Amino acid sequence: MPEEVLFKSESDQSREEIASYLRKVADNLDTGNAINLKAGSESVTLTPPARPTFEVKAEREGPADNMTELSVEFELEWDENDSEEGGGSSQLEIE
Repeated sequence: MPEEVLFKSESDQSREEIASYLRKVADNLDTGNAINLKAGSESVTLTPPARPTFEVKAEREGPADNMTELSVEFELEWDENDSEEGGGSSQLEIE
């Protein structure tokens, strides 16, 4: 099945603002609450299961116009039909 984008938001933010967003997501994960995403007239509510798959990826893209872009991506994945199983390879450490 092709990918369907349910919600997308991209904007320049300070590190402090980004940390605040990530803290809210972390708090909702801790308490089992849904994650509500909203930007303008777009919104989506997602309820991750108890054990989603957690993917962390660091990338270097380029060169485009001699510019290299670095990124870090944090992704939660789960199957809508069988949402209790997680997968993965080894223990993640973030320092």
